[in-house]
Amino acid sequence: MKYPIEAKITMTGVRIKDSVPDPYPEERPTVYADRIGQWYLAQQSLTRRKQLGQYLTPVGIADFMAGLFSVRGKNVRLLDPGAGSGILSCAVCEHLASEQSPPLILVLDVYETDHKFCAVLKKALVYLGNYLAQKHITFKSNIYCEDFVLKHARLLDNCRGLFEIKDVEQGYDLCISNPPYFKITKADPRARASHAVVCGQPNIYSLFMVLSACLLRNDGEMVFITPRSFASGSYFRRFRERFFGLMKPQRIHVFESRRDAFKRDEVLQENIIIKARREIARKEHAVYISCSAGVPEARRNDSRKVSLASILDMTTKEKALKIPCNGRQESVLEKVGNWNGFLNDYGLQISTGPVVPFRAERFLAESADARGDYAPLLWMQNVEAMRLNWPKKNCGKPQYIKIQSRSLRLLVPDATYVLLRRFSAKEEARRLTAVPLLAGSLGAELIGIENHLNYVHKPGGTLTWDEAWGLAVLYNSDFMNEYFRALNGSTQVSATEIRSIPLPPLEVIIEIGKAVRALRKPYEEVEPQVAHLLTNAM
Repeated sequence: MKYPIEAKITMTGVRIKDSVPDPYPEERPTVYADRIGQWYLAQQSLTRRKQLGQYLTPVGIADFMAGLFSVRGKNVRLLDPGAGSGILSCAVCEHLASEQSPPLILVLDVYETDHKFCAVLKKALVYLGNYLAQKHITFKSNIYCEDFVLKHARLLDNCRGLFEIKDVEQGYDLCISNPPYFKITKADPRARASHAVVCGQPNIYSLFMVLSACLLRNDGEMVFITPRSFASGSYFRRFRERFFGLMKPQRIHVFESRRDAFKRDEVLQENIIIKARREIARKEHAVYISCSAGVPEARRNDSRKVSLASILDMTTKEKALKIPCNGRQESVLEKVGNWNGFLNDYGLQISTGPVVPFRAERFLAESADARGDYAPLLWMQNVEAMRLNWPKKNCGKPQYIKIQSRSLRLLVPDATYVLLRRFSAKEEARRLTAVPLLAGSLGAELIGIENHLNYVHKPGGTLTWDEAWGLAVLYNSDFMNEYFRALNGSTQVSATEIRSIPLPPLEVIIEIGKAVRALRKPYEEVEPQVAHLLTNAM
């Protein structure tokens, strides 16, 4: 196909493959970019795609994301730091061109590390340029076949809340991205270059977000689709401090299902779309939140309005972003926000089980025999809501650990604890599952707690039974489940997050424990009474 007008596209070192499919007559640029992107990825191995984090944005979601932008004048500079085949870039340009007062000039900078993909990207942008030319919009695009993070990581040394790009030509008006999602090690050059915001093993998408924020002009807007994991947890705390020091969220869309939105690529993370604006002045404003199961519902305009202060408190240590998906969660956030107690305030701590199976394999046993001393070993599979199922039939795990001098450091003394699962199933309704472990109930002086469990304990003492019951009931409650879902979108339950959850007064927790113990019924039957007790604790 010959194009009537040649758009200005600059790219070095890569040739277009003759076999890249041509556009169909009257095909939308976004649809064309998606089609040739899928064509290219079909030729790549799944292993390579995962290594590069190559998951294309469905057209419906791309259109939704593009529609969140507002027109930024007659001359617009746009950044797409992880372009792939250009689906998001095309969607934004189509959206801007459809406005009543479209820009006269569009300048697009895109980054893509896969050089072969860059050839596909160029063909998509040539077609986009001719589409825009027919609408009398001048289009210029630069394709950078290089690593976006390594090129711009130096900005993190100076890019803070009061930092502003002085050279207008170096700042972007808009940024859109579906960045790659995968963890990188501390030794990775990108992690070392971004040390100012890195903690542990970072997920690379967070580096794309914070560097894009640094490249925006004041009042510039970004729209990203990413996993929700950045919103809470200690690994992303430095990132949140830097990112939210620059950007103010304006719109958040949550995909409540882990499967529907990206089912063609089998992406199981809980994803969100976040629109944020770079603002130096820290003024209070509203944030609009919407939720859907998958792509078709993402077009609906059913967002709810909440205050920024109610979901993001930059004065706290964690600076977690809470995202209530419904009125119930919003109400729970407000009520829990009025509680002033925390575990540490009550002399309690939460720790992670010390038994890491592959490191302690020589001590693990399927059963206790007469040839030595054994302690019970508790796994996540043994913990049900308010019920400890040990030993569990058909558990598939060794449920005993040998007591030897070398294994003593892995064991905890028999005492009263609250055990919490550190993970929930992908689509499980309950995120928090807890059980009180009462002193003496296992008939052992020492206990093994596997690494997929957290446990609440009282250093220098022991929890009372009523305290343990009260805490476990609270964590299992539908009320606290709603709070945690607004706080955390992943399947992981970290000790840091449990530590940061506000609690009612300790005497209220004790009263809840006493009341539920007195009922002497399975937990499933007392949930209505639990809700009543928690309501009285507000």
